[in-house]
Amino acid sequence: MEVTLLGTGGPEGLPRPGCPCAACATALGEWTRAATALLVDDALLLDLTPGAALAAARAGHSLAGVRQVLLSHPHDGPALEVPAGLPRPGRVPDGRELALLTGHRVRAVALDAPGTGYAVTGPDGERLLYLPPGTAPAGASDEGPYDMVLADVAGRPDALARLRAAGALGPTTDVIAVHLDHDVPPGPEADRRLAAAGARAVPDGATLDVGAYRDVPDLPRRTFVLGGARSGKSVEAERRLEAFPDVVYVATGGSRNGDSEWAERVHLHRERRPGSWRTEETCDLLPLLNDDGPPLLIDCLSLWLTHVMDETGAWDEAEWAGGGERELRRKVRELTKAVRATRRTVVAVSNEVGSGIVPATASGRRYRDELGRLNAAFAAECEQVLLVVAGQTMVLRG
Repeated sequence: MEVTLLGTGGPEGLPRPGCPCAACATALGEWTRAATALLVDDALLLDLTPGAALAAARAGHSLAGVRQVLLSHPHDGPALEVPAGLPRPGRVPDGRELALLTGHRVRAVALDAPGTGYAVTGPDGERLLYLPPGTAPAGASDEGPYDMVLADVAGRPDALARLRAAGALGPTTDVIAVHLDHDVPPGPEADRRLAAAGARAVPDGATLDVGAYRDVPDLPRRTFVLGGARSGKSVEAERRLEAFPDVVYVATGGSRNGDSEWAERVHLHRERRPGSWRTEETCDLLPLLNDDGPPLLIDCLSLWLTHVMDETGAWDEAEWAGGGERELRRKVRELTKAVRATRRTVVAVSNEVGSGIVPATASGRRYRDELGRLNAAFAAECEQVLLVVAGQTMVLRG
C-alpha cells in the first residue's frame, strides 16, 4: 500500500494566512505545509482540501482514479468544492467498515473529540491509521500494531500513549506527524520534538510505502535535561515522555508541610502532567533504577543532592572533614553506577547553577561545586544531554 501526503499541515496550513508569529515567519521552503490530505494507492482520498488536484499533480499522481473520498474532521463552513470527476465526499459511521472494489477496507475509528479516524487495510494486508487534528482514539484496538500511524503528534502526543498502551503502536510502526501547525517552530526543533515521541515529519508530496521496513527514530534510553530556574527544563523533560503511557514521575522535593508556596508549585506540576502518570515522592532512587518497569522522570537531581548533603552533614565543616565528603562521593558513585546499569528509560532533570554569581557563603559554594560534579558524572552516563535556556533547548550530546 502506498500513501502520498498531499499536505501535512494544520487545517489552515503553515504558515497560517496573515499570522505574524515567529513559527509562521520561518515556515518557508520545505517547511511550508498545506492542510493535511492523504492519497492511498491513487484510489482513496482521505480529506478533501483546497488545491488537492494540483498537489497530487506536483507529487506525480492524479486524482482521476479516486473511487472514494472520506472526510475526517467536522466541516461547518461553506460547501466543499469537489474537483470534476471526484466522487462526493462522505463519512463512515463509527465502528462501520467500508469495502472498496480496489480491495481496500476502511474502518471508522471512534475518537475522543469531534471527527472520525480511519483504519485502512490494503489489498495485501498492510494497515495504516489516520487521525484528524486534535484527536485521540476513544477505545482500545485488539488487532495488533499498525504498520503506519498518521496523527497530530505535536498537538495530541497522548494519542500515541493510548496506542502504545493498547498494543496498536509497536517498535516498527512508522509514525508520521501530520496536521503540523505553528505551535512548534518548524525545522530542526520540530524534528527533535517529534523524534522524542518516536515520530517523524515528511515534506508535502512525499510518497511512503506502508509496511516497508525503515529505522524508526532511535529513542535514547537515558536523557539528562539541564537548565536554570524557570528555563523550561521540566517542561522539556515532561514533553519527552508525554507520548508514553505509565510513566513514573519521581519527585525528589517532598511535600514540605506548611509551605503553601511550595504546595502551589507541586500542584501546578501535577496539573501539567498526564493523568496516567504515577508519582513517587522519594529521594531513594537506587531501587527505582535497579528495578524493571515503565519510564522514570526524575525531577530533580539538585533536590536529591540537597537531601544527600543533609544526610551526610555536608553543611558542617567538622562533619564534612570527618567523613561527610567521602560519604557524599560514595552516594554519587552509587547513583551513577545505577544509571549506567538501568534497563529503564530515564529522563532526569537538574539545575545548572555554575554560570551565575559566586555564592557568598562557604556552604553555598560547596553546594554549587558538588552539583557541578554530580551533573558531570550523571551526564557521562546518558546517551542524550540537553541544555534549556529561556525555553530553547540545545542538544549537547545525542
